[in-house]
Amino acid sequence: MSYLENAKQYTGTELEQIFFRPMLTGPSATDLGVRVLYNMPTPTTVQLWNGQNNILHKYDSTGWSGGQHALKTQKIIDMKRVKAELGFAASDYFSMVYEKITSSPEVNMDDLSGTQLEQAETALFKQTLAENIRATMWVGDSSAASGFNTFDGFLKPIYESVTNEDIPSYPYTEAELADPALSIKIFDKLWLMAAGPVQDAKPEGQLAFFVTSDIYRLYEKYLDQKGVDAAYSGQTNGRSGLAYHGIPVIDVHLGSYLSATPFNQSFCFLTDRRNLVLAVNTADFPGNEVRMWYNPDEMENRQRAVFMAGCAVLDLDSISYAYKA
Repeated sequence: MSYLENAKQYTGTELEQIFFRPMLTGPSATDLGVRVLYNMPTPTTVQLWNGQNNILHKYDSTGWSGGQHALKTQKIIDMKRVKAELGFAASDYFSMVYEKITSSPEVNMDDLSGTQLEQAETALFKQTLAENIRATMWVGDSSAASGFNTFDGFLKPIYESVTNEDIPSYPYTEAELADPALSIKIFDKLWLMAAGPVQDAKPEGQLAFFVTSDIYRLYEKYLDQKGVDAAYSGQTNGRSGLAYHGIPVIDVHLGSYLSATPFNQSFCFLTDRRNLVLAVNTADFPGNEVRMWYNPDEMENRQRAVFMAGCAVLDLDSISYAYKA
């Protein structure tokens, strides 16, 4: 046996349970660092309620003092139908799938079942699919001629708002990046520029600094300079996660993608995680599927996923932004 020829198709509940829900819920969704909506009714709409600031009234034994209804605004996420396709030479595909099987200690190589092969194939596709969704979520630009152009990511509206001076921003220079203390300066600047409701939301634990890898590394170097045992331990063993004054610092890991975009190559911004929303739908549209098959004419194994996806920044005014000028 040197080829995998059994075709596989996932639709409906199988598509949700085997492929997308494990990627987009639980710890996997938390790792993305943003708000994830999976299989919400379409059109996918986020309701934003603005309760009255003063709802306490002097007690009266009769009457209603509630006044006007709470103000409601809503944001409709523009969902796009997308497809992901991969093709592998049959022999290469066979080797990659079997490598995943043999690396597991529970597998008996003398008695491989179809389930084990299927799990290895789906794991191979899910890994690539999840990374492409994550990358498009950030750098997507539907107006681009190539690249990640299936739907607009978070950076496009943020970049346009900074260019139009619609949100507060702080530019720094290449020379300043030589000083690790710049990371602290940026964090402080973003906090001072942040809107009052953003600062007030800090106790809720949802604020985050989203940074490119150079700023993340700069902050690590700043911490390494501290003459305490924790700094030594962090320098030798690494750090699982960073925070500044209790606000997580999240590396967006876009170094291999940003160079092909017009967006800032180095940046940091502060916002509420819930302000960044990724929506994926695999249930409400006919034809959504994942299919894997062998093409004997080309001696190629192919994989395809068809689904709906989109993302949105709910409130650009809730972002303060720093970037390399």
